[in-house]
Amino acid sequence: MIRVKSLIWKELLAVLLDPKVRISILLPPIIQLCIFTFAATLDVKNVSMGILNRDSGEKGFELIQRFYGSPIFNYNIQFLQGVEEIGPFMDHQKGLMVLSIDEQFSRNLDAGKPASVQLIFDGRKANTAQIVAGYTEQIINHFNNDYVAKVIGKVQNVELVPRVWFNPNTLYVWYNIPCLVAILAMLTCLVVTTQSVARERELGTFDQLLVSPLVPSEILIGKILPGIIIGLIEGLLMLAIGVWFLQVPFTGSFTLYFASLLIFVTSISGIGLFISSISSTQQQAMLGTFVFMMPSVLLSGYATPIENMPTWLQPVTYLIPLKYMLIISKGIFLKGMPFKIVFENISLLLIIGFFNTLGAALFFRRRLQ
Repeated sequence: MIRVKSLIWKELLAVLLDPKVRISILLPPIIQLCIFTFAATLDVKNVSMGILNRDSGEKGFELIQRFYGSPIFNYNIQFLQGVEEIGPFMDHQKGLMVLSIDEQFSRNLDAGKPASVQLIFDGRKANTAQIVAGYTEQIINHFNNDYVAKVIGKVQNVELVPRVWFNPNTLYVWYNIPCLVAILAMLTCLVVTTQSVARERELGTFDQLLVSPLVPSEILIGKILPGIIIGLIEGLLMLAIGVWFLQVPFTGSFTLYFASLLIFVTSISGIGLFISSISSTQQQAMLGTFVFMMPSVLLSGYATPIENMPTWLQPVTYLIPLKYMLIISKGIFLKGMPFKIVFENISLLLIIGFFNTLGAALFFRRRLQ
């Protein structure tokens, strides 16, 4: 144990005493937390749109006011003078959609005839366009109901009263912070672990390590534990920032979350050791880290639901440790997930971590021989 502790301390000093490595571990996760929390939001707001109003009646003006006062568009409206301006407006991405009201709109409503408006969306932003189309439909339906009630009297409609559990105000930060705690802890653990063996090879000290009294199992433990420790500390730091500074509620058990995070970074460290073992330089190790990170984040369900992925791709997500940690993190943060459900995901993390660490250890021992 004395030899293992000495190796762990050496690895920690190599990371913490190097200014470049120290900055790369501490500063980027905090910057990424701020960027992903406030800038990279999936909320749809402040949408720019164009309006072509060829109707001179009162009804067309009233409909425009419904859009003009909507918080979704927030006064980001440009009025077009003719049909010929729609093409350049959409081509130059000056707005996401154009509302076109023809000259017969008010006249048809006053005559009791159907009146229609045209919505033109920018298909290059398909997901956002679908969300805005839903908001636009609600605005037009409210206008239609108010007009009908004004003409024929009070209309009894079915009133929809939505209620959102666990995130009553649908704040995107409440969803984002629990996910970022797991993602940034994984990134930090990978960076530290992947650099360990590659740094020894690049500096030429790996052969000195082999002729030391350390046996391969001790070298393996000494290379894995620093990444686990720093990744765990990084995750707890992100957790503290999210709860204390960003006011994201933490409703579950901290002990259960700590244990889950520890198992998660342990399973990730095996992957980091494997990447480090096949890398000859630190640059190759860093490249391997990002090659692993991108598919993991995309397949974890963070940005897109797993149910929306192709059927043949969904089984691959069962091999992604981040998927289970995101379920645990969001569950413990927002709804106090009970131990039984947490344990179901932890057990899968343990299985993945066992095989990751075992495979990395066997490959690492082969590289030592």
